[in-house]
Amino acid sequence: MFKHTIRVILVIACTLALAACELGGESGDTAVLRERLAERDTQIAALQAQVAAHGGRAHSRLERVRSKGKLVCAGRVDLPGLGYLDTNGRNIGIDPDLCRAVAAAIFGNGEAIEFIPVSAAERGPAIQSGEVDILLRTATWTTTRDAQWGNFTTVTFYDGQGFMTRKDRGITSAMQLSGASVCVTSGTTTELNLADFFRQNKLELETVVFEDTASVYKAYEQGRCDATTSNKSQLASVRSGFHDPDAHIILPETISKEPGTPIVPHGDDQWLDLVKTVLYVLINAEEFGVTQANVEQLKQHENIQIRRMLGTEGEFGQADLGLSPTFAVDVLKAVGNYGEIYDRYMGPEGISFAFPRGPNKLWTNGGLLYAPPLR
Repeated sequence: MFKHTIRVILVIACTLALAACELGGESGDTAVLRERLAERDTQIAALQAQVAAHGGRAHSRLERVRSKGKLVCAGRVDLPGLGYLDTNGRNIGIDPDLCRAVAAAIFGNGEAIEFIPVSAAERGPAIQSGEVDILLRTATWTTTRDAQWGNFTTVTFYDGQGFMTRKDRGITSAMQLSGASVCVTSGTTTELNLADFFRQNKLELETVVFEDTASVYKAYEQGRCDATTSNKSQLASVRSGFHDPDAHIILPETISKEPGTPIVPHGDDQWLDLVKTVLYVLINAEEFGVTQANVEQLKQHENIQIRRMLGTEGEFGQADLGLSPTFAVDVLKAVGNYGEIYDRYMGPEGISFAFPRGPNKLWTNGGLLYAPPLR
């Protein structure tokens, strides 16, 4: 953007200067000449203001976040495990903790955040407008969203869409849902995947569509539809809050790929790289065995990669990102590594519910979770 705007300024200046020379040489019409020059000056001033507002490092997303004194994250407040309010009204879950990790990297304080609740329909506009710094709301990474919404960072939750129905219906497979009514949120990848699955398998489908997700599950629990569909982690989360969770079953089929990732606004490469690198720290820390409890003790560990990550030897781009050499220590002290975040909410002793990590295990443990080396 910066280089492009400078080129525009130069082109306008040269073009109008040539026009001025031609006017002066041919007709000597000084009134027209002055008018053209004034027009040139006005356009250049406007473009210079644009450069000052958007082009310089001093007005980068990172600097704007620092000037606010907080990181603004958009997400959910109604989904146990991923993003919900505790009894004190504090937003907790995997996604809020990822927000806290980025805040800790910037401010050394994981609580320097403002969390804005957004619905499924509000996700795209919230990040497109740039009114939030990060979007964390169970948003599947798709090519269209990548092109239109913002920059997707790195996958932090591998999921897939499934179906939930009442156990007493005797249904054991999604292939038995032909003719069933299915509650779903409108305008989501979930709705599109549902239609594709039924059409692909020549099954009859009756959809019951709602604009907000909370209404979907309320209607399902009230018996207004035979089944509901969403990412399997979301189904498990919602089921955990039902009056009788054991009365509902999640069917075995996974009908789609649903990679979830934090999203940042388009237009700032440094900000994109910063958020990605914080996420890489969380994943690498789990791989290295660096935890919230032992991070201080491991600053002088014999493993060079651990020392580099914790900022006591070498560097891995911290200065280029505008972060302190030891930002990873602040991140891990604030929220722990990726495995600790996951287990806090959805591990065997999680405070929300138990959900097997499956593909969200580290690549060294047979999962898909993998981060570039910090070097």
